[in-house]
Amino acid sequence: MRVATDRVCIVMMSAVGDTVHVLPVLQALKKANPAMLVTWILQPGPAMLVRGHRLVDEIILFDCTQGLRGFLAVREQLRSRKFDLVLDLQVYFKANIVTSFINATVKLGFDFARARDLNWLFTTHRIPAHAMQHVQDQYLEFCDWLGAPTAPVTWELGPWNEQEMSWQREFYAHLDRPAVALVVATSKLQKNWFPERWAEVCDALYSDFGLQPILVGGRSAVEVECERVIMERTKTKPLSALGNGGLRGLVGILDGAALVVSLDTGPLHITVALDRPVISLMGYSNPKRVGPYRKFGDLMIDAYGEAGEEYPITMENRPDRMQRISECDVLDKVEVWRSNYPKKSI
Repeated sequence: MRVATDRVCIVMMSAVGDTVHVLPVLQALKKANPAMLVTWILQPGPAMLVRGHRLVDEIILFDCTQGLRGFLAVREQLRSRKFDLVLDLQVYFKANIVTSFINATVKLGFDFARARDLNWLFTTHRIPAHAMQHVQDQYLEFCDWLGAPTAPVTWELGPWNEQEMSWQREFYAHLDRPAVALVVATSKLQKNWFPERWAEVCDALYSDFGLQPILVGGRSAVEVECERVIMERTKTKPLSALGNGGLRGLVGILDGAALVVSLDTGPLHITVALDRPVISLMGYSNPKRVGPYRKFGDLMIDAYGEAGEEYPITMENRPDRMQRISECDVLDKVEVWRSNYPKKSI
């Protein structure tokens, strides 16, 4: 490769979706240099998703909730380490500070146009400028600069061991019909759909499509309130698995589902990485940049663009678009799935 890569440090500390997008980068780099040792600086939440992955040799936790103590703890862990290469994939100021703690020969970051929050001051080398593209392809540009082939794009995110597979089998053992996992809320209110509409979809999935709806995600206040409304309004109560098994449990549930219906959030990208059919509800964020990567486009509901609009790939967000998505829009995509996709059972 273009530079030494025996010891590599990844700076991508937050966001489950972005954590998923880093995995194909690691796949490409470790194929090019199987002896590579990878240290990844991560916040505790997304660290749960990739802890134990065969490509990740070490995780250094950064707990941003501890304020200055969190930064000092990371600096102390990095003090005695020396790296050949840092991949500075995250462009916000907290990540810049952490990058400054790392002793590395090469610190590779984004070009000036994309290096927000003065990120370019904290790197030694930068990938070439490039037109905006999907976030996954944007991260793979780092592999292009290094000379590491990226095809095929793979993640290896599914259940990894017998313990996880046993947990998955036990979770699904009592269901008498195929499951549809519903990612019903996110931390960004503008990305959310209406709980009342989720409730109608749940009833139709059960009665008209013979599917068992399962509510998945965490147990934030927004998710718990959405769960409450859905439970109150549905005729046939869905199974709630909010917070069940943490992020690795969520992987097992999504992997075992016949279908997933997801908002624009991390579990959407987990589902794509697992190659499970997913109906994505996109309205606030540009789906060409953060939608399902190269898969399941026929199942995507695009409320971001106007009818027939050829919008460019940008970081522009469009508020108040999710209300455009109707229950019929979702159920029409379920019919597309039923017609076009093979079924899966555990």
